[in-house]
Amino acid sequence: MSSSSVAKQRLGQLTRIMASRKHRVTVIGSGNWGSAISKIVAENTAAHPQLFEPEVHMWVFEEQYQLPSTHPRFDVSKHSTPQELTTLINTLNENVKYLPSIALPTNVIATPSLPDAVRDATILVFNVPHQFIHSICSQLNGQILPYARAVSCIKGVDVSADSISLFSETIGRKLGIYCGALSGANIANEVAAEKFSETTVAYDPPGDLTPLPEELPPVDHGVMKALFHRPYFHVRVVNDVAGVSLGGALKNIVAIASGFVDGLGWGDNAKAAVMRVGLMEMRKFGQQFFSSCRSETFTEESCGVADLITSCNGGRNHRCAMLSVKEGKKIEEIEERVLNGQKLQGTSTAREVNMFLKQRGLEKEYPLFTAVYLILRGEAKVEDLPKMIERE
Repeated sequence: MSSSSVAKQRLGQLTRIMASRKHRVTVIGSGNWGSAISKIVAENTAAHPQLFEPEVHMWVFEEQYQLPSTHPRFDVSKHSTPQELTTLINTLNENVKYLPSIALPTNVIATPSLPDAVRDATILVFNVPHQFIHSICSQLNGQILPYARAVSCIKGVDVSADSISLFSETIGRKLGIYCGALSGANIANEVAAEKFSETTVAYDPPGDLTPLPEELPPVDHGVMKALFHRPYFHVRVVNDVAGVSLGGALKNIVAIASGFVDGLGWGDNAKAAVMRVGLMEMRKFGQQFFSSCRSETFTEESCGVADLITSCNGGRNHRCAMLSVKEGKKIEEIEERVLNGQKLQGTSTAREVNMFLKQRGLEKEYPLFTAVYLILRGEAKVEDLPKMIERE
């Protein structure tokens, strides 16, 4: 082929690429982590106009919010009474309730209607408390494109006495699409403030999906990295969806145990012991119940040991557990007081995992998971934790 023919072929390819459709991205969820992810995604849709439409719709569960008079943009003529949260987000470019003092890109569009938020979206990012995912998927049935792809940022597992599945699997099954997972050592406020961190994205779609239209770029590891990677938020893309999802879910149980230890003032040695046992149980659980789970994911990726370290030192599960011990109150009371309407994931995950293990007679095989559940239930004392996790 002559050089002129090659040049014409390349020009034709470039023209087709430039004329092709672009992905539209929607984030479902607007808590502090949902808002932080929306910020990242919106920065990247603007940075990669060849791949993405710039606007990112962020679904917001609508509520009334009174803007504090101390807010720098408080205007008595506009904000003297409670306003719809979506209106405040869109006019102030800030989630003033769940991620205050962080500027959101102007291409983040807060949307109170779930069907409107997902309309024509080709990539969906789920970032809601796991207790609500079944209801949300029911509302989305018939509302999304059949060839849409999704990523779950939900740190939990979908458990019943009879079965256990990943929330990425639940989303995929209920909506008839493929869903990967994102998880890592990611405290939302630090990520939103652009303090350096890293995360893990797992994306390994099967070959029998409803195909994307030819004019859309394929959703592969490269697109996943373009969507989430920032100079302050480094992304590794892997195939182990089970390991990434389980790391994000099970570490919350261990973080509660770590909070118990800190609440008693037992020091770093005790916390390190709890974290070691917890990491072993996380890895064992993954390999025992998910055949595709890689042991290395828990020790080599941000979604594993790094997330465990962060959550056992500064996450909300650790903080609420620590305060419950220090103040002698139930963790639910602390949750209601300090989380500004958001929910703990560790308490519900501990309960659900215990139900699953108890049904199989495996509680003794996971002594730390079991101990956390019993302490939360009031059936054991925090002071008994060393004896409960001791192995011969």
